[in-house]
Amino acid sequence: MKETQSILITGGTGSFGKAFVKTVLERHPDIKRLVIFSRDELKQFEMSQVFDPKTYPGIRYFIGDVRDYNRLKRALEGIDTVIHAAALKQVPAAEYNPFEFIKTNILGAQNLVDACLDSGVKRVIALSTDKAAAPINLYGATKLCSDKLFTAANNVRGHRDIRFAVVRYGNVMGSRGSVIPFFLERRKTGILPITDPEMTRFNISLQDGVDMVLWALENAHGGEIFVPKIPSYRIMDVAEAIGPECERPIIGIRPGEKIHEEMITASDSFNTVDLGRYFAILPQSAKYSREQYCDLNGCKPVQEGYAYNSGTNPDFLTVGQIRDLIREHVDPDFTA
Repeated sequence: MKETQSILITGGTGSFGKAFVKTVLERHPDIKRLVIFSRDELKQFEMSQVFDPKTYPGIRYFIGDVRDYNRLKRALEGIDTVIHAAALKQVPAAEYNPFEFIKTNILGAQNLVDACLDSGVKRVIALSTDKAAAPINLYGATKLCSDKLFTAANNVRGHRDIRFAVVRYGNVMGSRGSVIPFFLERRKTGILPITDPEMTRFNISLQDGVDMVLWALENAHGGEIFVPKIPSYRIMDVAEAIGPECERPIIGIRPGEKIHEEMITASDSFNTVDLGRYFAILPQSAKYSREQYCDLNGCKPVQEGYAYNSGTNPDFLTVGQIRDLIREHVDPDFTA
């Protein structure tokens, strides 16, 4: 990435957005323009106290909603790179308010695709989720639709110098609404509610997520869904790491939850390649074959039938590793 780039990040006041902005400003303090596009004026105000436009002349705060095409079009003037992090994400809320999620996660995604095609943008990376693979909940289904919209956008770019790609990863350690901050707060009560003792999840740090997006910006050909190789954790190990003395009542899974998450399904395996640090699920309608992609990128196809599942993942975090990661990424003063 270069200082001459102009970047817009939708949902820029969220956990990922703040980490992305921090990283970009540290590495490229003279960046031409960095636009924080989001709909919450309070969060923008709070973020501007940390990333002050007087200190960072390239930064801009732009209030808007991805549901509003015209506002997006205005915000994208002079922008060459877009990171799409805006989404409604809470699984139970999606089950209760399905069309609100559809309007933001699907219609908002299409608005952004259209606005980017109409505005001279060159690179677009959209954030996805493991819940988009073989979804059983509304949130995951909306993100699967979003993924398809972004990957298919490459089919209609014509002669434009623009590439759309997707980054898909699992639970972000310490992000709002995730299990670790929830358990850290609940351990004060002496009770850590467990949905299902067999539950597992993928785990990634915010910084690793940011680094992956920056890598995808430089390496995407267009149409890929990039998936990182990351460890899993067991919910019971998280509970042991945070509150070994706490009671752990079993309360049952929430509406739309899975016991284990997938990032690559067996059906995806026929279009998936191993890039070393990451996998890439290639679009079925690509102008290049999987073999051509591998020749170009020095990668190899995965075995047919391969699935990347948090329950069968060979790499699991231990209780001690979870505690170390909490101190590193969530709470430096954490003690079990």
